[in-house]
Amino acid sequence: MLELTLRGDYIELDKLLKALGLVESGGRARMVIAAGEVTVDGQVELRKTAKIRAGQVVGYAGQDVRVLAPA
Repeated sequence: MLELTLRGDYIELDKLLKALGLVESGGRARMVIAAGEVTVDGQVELRKTAKIRAGQVVGYAGQDVRVLAPA
């Protein structure tokens, strides 16, 4: 499982995928989200800019990402 530590209160879903290199661009991130390929806490998430907060788990392409609170 990958981990991402937040810098603020949240990160938008499309930016999270790009920041971790799970997609090559923001446009690709928005495409896979719209296609229903991304889950948040086990549920399909279709909102490209959904606010992902500490404690949530994002899934895409067989990878899970746990989002951690800022240090």
